[in-house]
Amino acid sequence: MNTFGQIFRLTTFGESHGEAIGGVVDGMPAGIPIDLKFIQQELNRRRPGQSSITTSRQEPDQVELLSGVFDGVSTGCPIGFIVRNTNQHSGDYDNMRELFRPSHADYTYYIKYGTRDHRGGGRSSARITISRCVAGALAKLALKQLGIQVQAYTSQVGDIALEHDYKKYDLSLTETNAVRCPDPEKAQQMIRLIEEVKADGDTIGGVITGIITGCPSGLGEPESGKLHAALGSAMLSINAVKGFEYGEGFAGVSQRGSQQNDIFIVGNDSAVTTETNHSGGIQGGISNGQDIYFRVAFKPVATLLRPQQTVGIDGKTTTLTARGRHDPCVLPRAVPVVEAMAAMTILDYYLFAKSTKL
Repeated sequence: MNTFGQIFRLTTFGESHGEAIGGVVDGMPAGIPIDLKFIQQELNRRRPGQSSITTSRQEPDQVELLSGVFDGVSTGCPIGFIVRNTNQHSGDYDNMRELFRPSHADYTYYIKYGTRDHRGGGRSSARITISRCVAGALAKLALKQLGIQVQAYTSQVGDIALEHDYKKYDLSLTETNAVRCPDPEKAQQMIRLIEEVKADGDTIGGVITGIITGCPSGLGEPESGKLHAALGSAMLSINAVKGFEYGEGFAGVSQRGSQQNDIFIVGNDSAVTTETNHSGGIQGGISNGQDIYFRVAFKPVATLLRPQQTVGIDGKTTTLTARGRHDPCVLPRAVPVVEAMAAMTILDYYLFAKSTKL
């Protein structure tokens, strides 16, 4: 199961310390202008070594498009791509060859496959999200033609949180700081917290908020294939994600229906719309034309630069002290990954909706 999507499909390959990460995108509409500079910029947002609060691994993450593009536009044929690994320090993981790292996929991969790549987690590494960012950038280029925009930002690190209402912030400020938070003051607080945690050899988690604007009504299926379920599945497939909510989410359970219901009205263009958007742009599993907004919870990074008790392949208890270059907080580099998964999901459902109508 290395393929995502129904019509717009991404199949990925590669390992953290292998030769390269790559993928094949099938179902990309023909005639879409392919802005290679934009795709590279999206990868750069995910790239390691961006600041003092991310891993110090230095990778250019230069994407090479191998097929499916001619004269600067998509041909409708599969788009193959590759990003070569150039800065692996595999020796940093030698002491983990026979040990199961706490809260990693080491044990489950070993039980499932009978073998595992101990170098940086191999296939379970977050470096695999490179392929998602490339495909997500392609999806964004297609969505741009439809007037659909996807944006995400860090809304919480530890107990430092923004208000849930994304409309209270200037989202253009998201890329102006290392943590990718649109509130400059809160951003500095988040950065200081991550630096403190890093100095302790520890890690911290948080929340990323995503917003999809310009999405037409009618995307999604009435039973299996609900749009919010697809978004949730996409987000929960990202490394370190532990939770997903859309609209008011869990906060809405303390209110009454009279407070939560989105009342229908006739808008300025005589189209049906709603006074409020507690539903988060999706009702009955189908988009209603309002902004789709959601929140994704990320756990603290599992690799700690401090001793932890664990068990080895031989079944004996031991102590593991991790080495290497690791993120003290995944949030800053996960923002573009959340955007990529949302963009692929929306484009896939848009193309599927078109294919089911005469």
